[in-house]
Amino acid sequence: MVKSKRTKAGDLVIVLVCILLIMVCLLPMLNVLARSLSSTEAIIRNEVLLWPKGLNIEAYRFVLTDSKYTWSLAWTAILTVICVFVSMTMTILCAYPLIYRDLKGRRFFNTMILFTMYFSAGTIPHYLLYKDLGLLNHPLVLIIPNSLSVFYMIIMRTFFYSIPDSLRESAEIDGAGPVRILFSIYLPLSKPVLATLSLFYAVGRWNGFSDALMYMNNRHYHPIQLLLYNILNAVTSIEIQTQEGFASAPGLSDTIQAATVMFATVPILLVYPWLQKYFISGATLGALKD
Repeated sequence: MVKSKRTKAGDLVIVLVCILLIMVCLLPMLNVLARSLSSTEAIIRNEVLLWPKGLNIEAYRFVLTDSKYTWSLAWTAILTVICVFVSMTMTILCAYPLIYRDLKGRRFFNTMILFTMYFSAGTIPHYLLYKDLGLLNHPLVLIIPNSLSVFYMIIMRTFFYSIPDSLRESAEIDGAGPVRILFSIYLPLSKPVLATLSLFYAVGRWNGFSDALMYMNNRHYHPIQLLLYNILNAVTSIEIQTQEGFASAPGLSDTIQAATVMFATVPILLVYPWLQKYFISGATLGALKD
């Protein structure tokens, strides 16, 4: 295929834009990695940019041998797996019945679910509700409140709409019930959107810390991102610095900050390659309807 000069110029612009976006995303990570592997003296002198100065792995040794960090990472991984399972279960069970046009009150349910997407009671009513339910300082407060995203449910429902009704009707003629149809037809055909939404839920839970910050005082159940939040605030807060057990030296503190950022970021990045083949199709198929 012969491309015109205008097409070649357009392709070049797209490539340059992609390279620029890659650099915007990659350079900060390289800087954090370099700081985590650099000596405290080099960090204090602001000599570290994209390459480590005075190779030093003390920060990683400190993080990996401290039970506070390893348990926080393990707890966050466990919490993420549980939240993804609960969230995907609720998303599927909410989206699937709404595709049946003969469902009584279907329009009402759709309206009420969509209403919650735009209007919320606010943080204080949520706090009072969780307090009355006995969820404060309980691990369930990190699982139940955000277990369903209306936006993701709409994507799932729209994807279910794209599956031909003839498949469901033929299964009903053969005597299959709604549950059997869900597990035999809809879920096997929905692997791309299931993988994509699972990834979205996992990233959201892994990076979440505000709910633990507001509703969880038990430090044993603090996720890794809240621990990282406390580390980044330790520079200006002596109280937090003492609680988290950071060294008082500024250079070492900065090195530990950078090492903890890498410690908290790398695990979730490793998930992307496993789901990449589903990601593009899953993110777009649910947005279209024949």
